[in-house]
Amino acid sequence: MLIDSHCHLDRVDLKRHGGDFDRMMRGCAEAGVVRMLCVAIDLDHYPAMRRLVDPYPTVDLSVGVHPNEDGGIEPSVERLVDLASDPRVVAIGETGLDYYRLEGDPSGQQDRFRTHIAAARICRKPLIIHTREAREDTIRLLREEGADETGGVLHCFTETWEMARQGLDLGFFVSFSGILTFKSAEALREVARQVPLDRLLIETDSPYLAPVPYRGKSNEPSYLGRIAACLGEIRGLDPEQVAAVTQDNYRRLFGGDREARRASAAGGFSTRSCD
Repeated sequence: MLIDSHCHLDRVDLKRHGGDFDRMMRGCAEAGVVRMLCVAIDLDHYPAMRRLVDPYPTVDLSVGVHPNEDGGIEPSVERLVDLASDPRVVAIGETGLDYYRLEGDPSGQQDRFRTHIAAARICRKPLIIHTREAREDTIRLLREEGADETGGVLHCFTETWEMARQGLDLGFFVSFSGILTFKSAEALREVARQVPLDRLLIETDSPYLAPVPYRGKSNEPSYLGRIAACLGEIRGLDPEQVAAVTQDNYRRLFGGDREARRASAAGGFSTRSCD
């Protein structure tokens, strides 16, 4: 049984399910996905997202505003803390820094990032971190703002082992998406070989980044098994072991046990890789 630690269910293309969200969710359950974390990227659409998943108790939620979101409701510490009081909300984010298309001063992104970290510290919920071409600033702000008090996850990780190691030192988990299955991702697979087993998570980031053989199509949580299989090949684990490890990690991270989140244990490594 698998847990999708990061997806955007309100954005999944439902065409292949006849526009039926419930049918899509049934398909996820049939594929062995027993829990999902539906992640917010803005506050404008958050109420609709919350209503969409309300009938599905196996869906957890986060609240936050993505670093690339412009023109919508700007989050305040107070607003994030208020939304996070909902028991279905298990995390703050996604938040972070994305300099890939940034033009000009990054201070706006950095201020928003600090706001999310402050909210996470108040409500004592972990952070979901998005980072792209902003390695040094991401780690620096996490350190400066005391994010080691909350922990969290570096989601859809595509960066270097050095950045992963620094995140691990701060008590963060590392999550891998369908990118892990891409032929061009050998460097990322090498990172996945080194992350301790008790800090690994898997995600689809649906509807983005569908794994091979669905690359280029709309992604959904039912494809999570492909990512789990690839991670298992990398680490020399069978699918049941990957499911057990990542389920336990998810529950430790998003279940409120801060000290357990910061625990670290070395896992067995493998030199095998995905095709």
